[in-house]
Amino acid sequence: MKLNDQIALLREDLRLLSEELNYHQHLDDDAQRDAAFGDAEDRALAYETKNDRLRFERLVREVGDSIASAEIRRIRLLDRLGDL
Repeated sequence: MKLNDQIALLREDLRLLSEELNYHQHLDDDAQRDAAFGDAEDRALAYETKNDRLRFERLVREVGDSIASAEIRRIRLLDRLGDL
């Protein structure tokens, strides 16, 4: 696969993951509020939604890091082509 294609796919993954993260952030905000005044079931749900939010935050960071690495690799390859 060409590097530019890989970067484009990673950017699309990042866009989708960011939207999913936004969704989980809203769910977690609601769950944390409910847990503050709710029962054990509300607190258990808040724990789960927090973990989901954290998981998506980690995935967004990882894909962002992958994009940065691929872009650095592309720059290095272009520099090598310029030296020819």
